Parts: sequence; C-alpha cells; structure tokens
Amino acid sequence: MSEEVIKADPPEGRPVDAVAEPNGHGHRNLGIALALICMAQLMVVLDGTIVNIALPHIKDALGFSNASLPWVVNAYALAFGGLLLLGGRIGDILGRRKVFVFGVVLFGLASFVGGIAQSESVLLASRILQGLAAAAASPNALALITTTFPAGKERNRAMGVYAAMSGAGAAVGLILGGALTEASWRWTFFINTPIGLLVAVLAFRFLGESARQSGKFDLPGAITGTVGLTSLVYGLTHAGSNGWGDAATLAFIFGGLALIGIFLGIEARSRHALMPFRILANRTRGVSFFVMLIVGAAMFSMFYFLGIYVQSIMGYSAIKTGLSFLPFSFGIVIAAQVASTLVARVDPRWIAGVGGVLVSAGMFGFSRLEVDSTYWTHLLPYILVLSFGMGLIFVPLTLTAVSGVAAEDSGVGSAVLNTVQQIGGAVGLALLGTISTNAIKDKFTELAPGLQKAAESGQSPDQIKQLQGQFTALATTHGFTRAFIWSAFLALGAGLITLIGLSIKHKDLANDGQSPVHVG
Repeated sequence: MSEEVIKADPPEGRPVDAVAEPNGHGHRNLGIALALICMAQLMVVLDGTIVNIALPHIKDALGFSNASLPWVVNAYALAFGGLLLLGGRIGDILGRRKVFVFGVVLFGLASFVGGIAQSESVLLASRILQGLAAAAASPNALALITTTFPAGKERNRAMGVYAAMSGAGAAVGLILGGALTEASWRWTFFINTPIGLLVAVLAFRFLGESARQSGKFDLPGAITGTVGLTSLVYGLTHAGSNGWGDAATLAFIFGGLALIGIFLGIEARSRHALMPFRILANRTRGVSFFVMLIVGAAMFSMFYFLGIYVQSIMGYSAIKTGLSFLPFSFGIVIAAQVASTLVARVDPRWIAGVGGVLVSAGMFGFSRLEVDSTYWTHLLPYILVLSFGMGLIFVPLTLTAVSGVAAEDSGVGSAVLNTVQQIGGAVGLALLGTISTNAIKDKFTELAPGLQKAAESGQSPDQIKQLQGQFTALATTHGFTRAFIWSAFLALGAGLITLIGLSIKHKDLANDGQSPVHVG
C-alpha cells in the first residue's frame, strides 16, 4: 500500500549537510537511523494484518459476537485512516521527529493495553489508540528520511529499503501473527511495546529534526471527518445485530453521513484543508481514489473472512493459517512488477481494469467455498488470482492518484490514497460483516428445526453438541460466502469504473514529471 512520499530536497533554509548530520553524528550512523525508521513503519503496517490471524482466539477469549468482531480491525483502520492527514500536518508544523516519537511511544503503550485487555471495550479502546499512534508515526517516518539522509545515492537507497519494508509488512504480519498466536493472541499486541519504546529512545540520538513550517491543524475537519466515518461504520455494524430498520442503526448512519457532509463543507472553505478539493477535482484522480476505496473493502474482507474460515472451518493452526496466505504476497509482488513494466506502454485503465476483473473472479471463487473445501483446490487458485489482480490495480492507480498535481499537493495526493484504502476497508468490512452476520442468522433459523428434532429423538448430549457444531460450520460458511459474492460485485464495479472513467493515457502519465513532496 502506498504511503506519503517526499521530495528529495532538504527542508527550506537548511543545507544538505545540516540535514544529514543529526546531533553531530555525521553519516556514520545512517544505518541505525534507517533501521529505526523501518522498524517503526513495519510495526504500523503489519498491525493491519497481524491481528487477523488472532481474531478467532480473541473472539473466544473476550466474548465478541459475530457483529462486533469486525471492530477489532475497523477501530484501528478508522483511527489510522481518519487521522492520517492530520498526523502529517502536525509533523510539518511541530517537527517530524517529535511527532514520530510521540506516535511510536503511544503505539507501544496502546499495544500493551491491548495485550492485557480483559474485555471488549478495553481491547477496542487500545485499537483506537493504536490507530491514532499510527497516524502520528507513519506519515512522519518517511518524511524523516529527508531530514536524516543526504540527497543522492544514500537517500535513494534508504527510500528503496523503506518501500520494501512497507511492502513486506502484510506478509510479515500474517506469519508473525500466526507464530505469536500459537503462544497466545496477546503476544500479537505485546510484541509492539518493546519495539516502540526502543525506537523512541534511539530516535532522539540518531534521527534529525525537521524545520518547522507554518500552517494550521484543521482540527474541525479532522474531528468531523473521523467521527462521521466512525458513526457510519457503527451504524452499518449495528444493523447486523439489530436490523436495518432499527432506530439506533438509522440514527448512526444518517448522523455519520451528516457529519461527513459537514466535513466536506469545512474542507471546501478552509485555507488549510487536510484534503484540498483541488486534489479531487480532476477526473483521473477522483476515479483513482474511488476505485481504491472499493479495493480496500475487498482486501480487508478477504483477510478477515478467510482468516476466520481457514482456522474455524478448515481447522488450521494459527501458524499454518499465516503461511497459507503467503502466496498472496508473492502474487501481488509479481503482478506489481508486471504492471510496472506495462504502464509505460499500456494505458493505466486497461491494466487496473483487468486487475479489477481478476479480483472479482477471485472473490467469486471464494463465494463457492463449502464446509469440506480444501486449500489446494478451493482456496489457493483464487488467492493467486485475487493477489495478481490487486497488484495490477495498485501500481497504475498509485501513479494516477498523484498524476498532474502541483508539487505542493502531490504529498497530499498520496496521503489521500492511503487514507481511502483504510477508510474503504473499514466501511466495506462493516457492510460486508453485517451482510455475513444476517446470512448466518438466517441459516441458523433454517437449521434450527433439525437441532430440535435431534433433541426430541433422544440423542445424547454429545451427539447434539456435535450436530450443533456442524450447523455452526454450515451457517458460518454460508454467511462468509454471501459476503464474498457482494465483494465480487464491488470489485467488478471497480473494474468497470476504471475502464470507463480513467481516461489518462500512458504517454501522458510518463510525461508527468512532478516530484512528490510531503506537505502533511
């Protein structure tokens, strides 16, 4: 997933050597500086997937319902995505190292709270704090590379290592999540605490501070946008347990939409908007952001539902589950390389459009899963198809999202791209989770007479318990496959929107010479 990117120029008014020599250490400790930045970024990125493997164990330990379990993922995604732009802006104004250190310390402490949580509310509160911390650390981690590394070969090498670490985060999260969950799901949280505190302590010695910039924080925009999205997602999730016609469900949904409308009004009038409307005005960028919103929903739902299905229905261990997702990482990397080659010769709408169709095909394949499905026949082929489609989408749309913007806005463009991925994932998972929960309930209602008949026929408690387990597996699989069908339609719609709406030519994309900057 794309993060904010920055121009390879030192902060205004400071020579390159001053930037490259934090605290008088010169270039001798640049390896340590890069390791600190990459450790923090890896911690933030992998936390988006590390918890997915632990979800069944968290559900059993803390008593989450099918309707509330998606909040373990969504609480983090909403806080991260909703406050990401604000975190970058605060770093520009107050100092990137200072905000970065605050972020990694808070991330470590919030992770510790999550690890010792004994209730749903405490765990979800820790996830919100983790998202807030990630929003402070992530946009400033990459920006610190220009503060610490001199322009040229050293900075380019640092950028490459950072990008590789960001790309590897999802795969590392799945494997590490599986390994840690084998010991205890709580270690998926505890692992972050020593890392965050160590990075924070060493950051003051080995990372340089940035020059402060003028500007305002746009707190009204950040608050209305984040609270509005949270209200909308809560309303969508609430419908899973109380129905679409419930008064509270409707109140949260319409209240969230109203707050999002207020947010858009604030951003349209603010001189210091977190999301300037000029970024969205261009058709190419607008289509890119909208499609990535949908793709975020598809990817979040895939990790969420398959992670539970593979463990609860197929009976895989946590570590085996993590390893079963590795082909997804390989597929997306290979497809990204193919897309990077094609984008110089083929219009991006054809590459990303085909990617959307492949993602839809993969999701449709998952919608055919049954209780007795096998990994090699019914999962692996569609994991590869979906991952290849994702890779074909990410590369061209990352380029078109910042194509043609003014230099001072391209950092915002890439930041908005990352934001819509997180928000799309949260909103999509809330909607698909509700669809799944309702389908599970309907299936249980259909199967209930069979359980009652078994009890009346004099079967033993063990036989009834076994039958109930079979019915649970049937209902859960049914609910998940309904969600995958809707995911397939969403992905297909994204592909069609890309083919129809993305009009930029590959030649125009190649001639777009803007250098991206980070403006918060």
